[in-house]
Amino acid sequence: MLRPTLIAHSARTAALCLPVPGALYTLPSKMAWRLSVPGRESEERLGEADTVITLLHDLEPSTQYLFEAEGLEPFDFSTSACAGLVNATDFGILSDIALDDLEGARKNTVAFQEALSNVPAQGTLCLGPGNWTAFPIRLKNNMTLRLEKDAVLRAPSLRDGWPILAARDEHGRMLGSWEGLPDACFAAPVHAIAAENLTIEGHGVLDGSGDKGDWWQWPKETRNGARRPRGLHLVSCRNVKLFGFSIRNAASWTIHPQGCNDLTAAGLSIMAPHDSPNTDGFNPESCRNVTIAGVRFSVGDDCIAVKAGKRGPNGEDDHLAETRGVHVKHCLMERGHGGLVIGSEMSGGVHDVTIEDCEMIGTDRGLRLKTRRGRGGSVTNIAMRRVLLNGVQTALSANAHYHCDADGHDDWVQSREPAAVSKGTPVIDGIVIEDVKILKLAHAAGAFLGLPEAPIRNVDIRGLTILSRDPSAVPTPPIMADRIRPMQHEAIVFEQAEVRCDDPALLSSATVTSEND
Repeated sequence: MLRPTLIAHSARTAALCLPVPGALYTLPSKMAWRLSVPGRESEERLGEADTVITLLHDLEPSTQYLFEAEGLEPFDFSTSACAGLVNATDFGILSDIALDDLEGARKNTVAFQEALSNVPAQGTLCLGPGNWTAFPIRLKNNMTLRLEKDAVLRAPSLRDGWPILAARDEHGRMLGSWEGLPDACFAAPVHAIAAENLTIEGHGVLDGSGDKGDWWQWPKETRNGARRPRGLHLVSCRNVKLFGFSIRNAASWTIHPQGCNDLTAAGLSIMAPHDSPNTDGFNPESCRNVTIAGVRFSVGDDCIAVKAGKRGPNGEDDHLAETRGVHVKHCLMERGHGGLVIGSEMSGGVHDVTIEDCEMIGTDRGLRLKTRRGRGGSVTNIAMRRVLLNGVQTALSANAHYHCDADGHDDWVQSREPAAVSKGTPVIDGIVIEDVKILKLAHAAGAFLGLPEAPIRNVDIRGLTILSRDPSAVPTPPIMADRIRPMQHEAIVFEQAEVRCDDPALLSSATVTSEND
């Protein structure tokens, strides 16, 4: 029999993977389970799992558990220790403060910070049921923030007095950022800087109130000299675990780990209206060893966007660092511009990214790589395996002529003639696609457009199946570059790219660029 695996755990939460063959995000049928503590069988808990990544909440610290589920081997695990539980409500935090009551939000922030200061190392701060309005909260080392069921921690709708992160800290390292460059930004409603051993968990909700203020009315601008805040911003943190909570209505990117190492996100729900601007779901930037498991996305931009900073307009690169080791599994992308996207900010290099056993429904694209001249850096060893793309307009794409930034349509960016190779020349080398199924294909199964001076290398496609095509699809360019030919129901098209496929019939001889170019 198959055996469950432990994704990660804390003192009161465990995330398990239930290995049912062929299951993506949901299980084919509900699975009954039993949780017990050896010697205390009378206290056993019974439940049903309906997702592959299953979270067990409300556990006891420093306790050994036995998990049993039908059709799987018994599995034992132990929870971590907790040095003490602090209830935020013991410090005078008031519920139901109106979103535009700035004085009430400030008082709650002071009370919240006092509660935080009383959390011992390896302790837990618990926020109980209620609607709690507060200005941004900065978490600290060696702690857990626990959001109980029906707890909603929400940002105020007005930004008067909202704290701002500087572009760099006192050592010159990137602190605030915007689209891959150091830049002052409003602090996220929940954020941490250089924190280690940090956990955020529970059944509750983080709400950025992006839909209540004016944040979404100035997506690419500044106010008070700062860019919009993220929903959850983790800067230079290490050993972070995010378990089970929902996060919604971020002012810009929803979860942004920046320069972090060893981060696990399991069983989250990440939500934003489909028309909210740049509300990406989860954007690891210049991070190492990131696991995203069993997360459900429905957002206004990319579901997951893997980034590594952007070279400055004059070639500035002292803020760049690579992203390496991002593993996405058993996730559900219900809505977004892209399912898993790499770039376009990839100047530090993005390496070793896998997405496996996931389902994408109604995203504009499935796997998407995007870059352009001037970015530099390399993208290597990218893999997509056992993924179902349902109603995804373009399943696979890699575009080295992405028309971002103010000069994105300039001829030096868009020219199909070879340019001189320099440190600003981006490289894409190594993409593996295996056992991917496409339902209701609209534009193209694959569109790959490389640079003539740096063609896309080593694209291997095996077991790709187009199960159906969307009869209502309208011919549309499948990638965002100039002079791209509109497409409808096409297979795999490529220019300046080395693409191999085990089904040669899927490789088209048609152009990507318009014949009128």
